[in-house]
Amino acid sequence: MPAFASFRVFSDFVTKTHLHTTPICRKNSSIFASVPTQMSISSNSHPLQSNCSLSFVAPLEAILFDIDGTLCDSDPLHYYAFREMLQEVGFNGGVPISEEFFIENISGMHNEELCNVLFPYWDLQRALKFMDDKEAMFRRLASTKLKPVNGLDKLCKWIEDCGLKRAAVTNAPRPNAELIISMLGLASFFEVLVIGSECDRAKPFPDPYLKALHALKVSPKHAFVFEDSVSGIKAGVAAGMPVVGVALRNPEVLLAETGATLVIRDFDELKLWTCLEELERKTEETKVTT
Repeated sequence: MPAFASFRVFSDFVTKTHLHTTPICRKNSSIFASVPTQMSISSNSHPLQSNCSLSFVAPLEAILFDIDGTLCDSDPLHYYAFREMLQEVGFNGGVPISEEFFIENISGMHNEELCNVLFPYWDLQRALKFMDDKEAMFRRLASTKLKPVNGLDKLCKWIEDCGLKRAAVTNAPRPNAELIISMLGLASFFEVLVIGSECDRAKPFPDPYLKALHALKVSPKHAFVFEDSVSGIKAGVAAGMPVVGVALRNPEVLLAETGATLVIRDFDELKLWTCLEELERKTEETKVTT
């Protein structure tokens, strides 16, 4: 990705002297007024695949979803929380992180990994406390500003009408995942919720998706994944499933190069429904022949 080629390694961004001690948690909700509802990074500069098929997973039995950036447009909230709080502790010399830095270096990673990456000179407990406070800030923002990805309701209804099994698989902390699922009205929709940090290995390893497949009692040959991040796509592919990349924020070409079978911008996209209808027909044909 040429746009990111100029980024230095993480340690170059970390202040090696004493960091600021400004309290991280905020109680004044007025600071949220400036939270961006959109990020300026656009993924529309690259063409999408046009002739991809998911019919090879027929008969389809299950669909697995990432949460952040896939079910909802949460990346702007995560970006805002990281930007504000990293600036407070003197990260990058107190210069706010850019959206490019967030997308390339933070989005999709789990918090323990980020502790080592962002704060290699910090005590682990201090870094984990930072992450906990950042997640608390995210939840406060999400409670008023979270929106589903376009077409999510339509897709969920199709899944229910088809009688498919479904799971949510995420690197987000459990409180975040449960809050988002509840706010989107999907608490009864998902049969299984898998948290990356509760597995032996989080994404980009396949463990979370393999755990979900085991819980659903479904073969990876008869399931596929919706994901928005590089680490998530790697995890889904490594678990043996095709992945539909949701390029809401991350560049479409990056998701395709990582291994996505199909890349869409949201769940209303025509080519997604063309694939789903083809897959539904193939599934019905398989049932008839067996």
